[in-house]
Amino acid sequence: MTGDVKRRRFERLILPHLDAAYDLARWLMRDGAAAQEVVQEAYLRAFRYFDSFHGDEGRAWVLAIVRNTCFSALDREPPAGRFEEFDESLHCDGPEWVPGPESAAMTHETQTFVRDAVAALPEEFRETIVLRELHGLSYREIAAVTDAPIGTVMSRLARGRGMLAKALASRAKKE
Repeated sequence: MTGDVKRRRFERLILPHLDAAYDLARWLMRDGAAAQEVVQEAYLRAFRYFDSFHGDEGRAWVLAIVRNTCFSALDREPPAGRFEEFDESLHCDGPEWVPGPESAAMTHETQTFVRDAVAALPEEFRETIVLRELHGLSYREIAAVTDAPIGTVMSRLARGRGMLAKALASRAKKE
């Protein structure tokens, strides 16, 4: 494949998934700056090995590269000082309507609680929930990204959802 053809195909099939790649890296790395570095490294790897990609849908392929790059970076880096608060305004679309102050405070509190509950999940459940619920990947795509059997993906999703439901129920009891 010539350089120009490769670049155009890469731009068409892989670049549209840049936001999903960053979001996954952000959830796995728990650090915005580290996530940016990982995504940059992953996209360089993806371009370098793009000749080995033979499909027409690059989302699962590039997210698998991002995931593996995250785990490599996490293995290299000590965890101290790597965590920062997730800034909802930077990473999520805003609402279509403008809520009043009381409604906005309650919505923000709920979003913060749900975000924190997802962040507290063990890694394999967190990544499965993020890939399915935030990015809408199919079980087959999640299996490809995580290199896990579809049954394991289904189990992780069910268990992760159960953990989230339990966290939400315990919060409701406290209120």
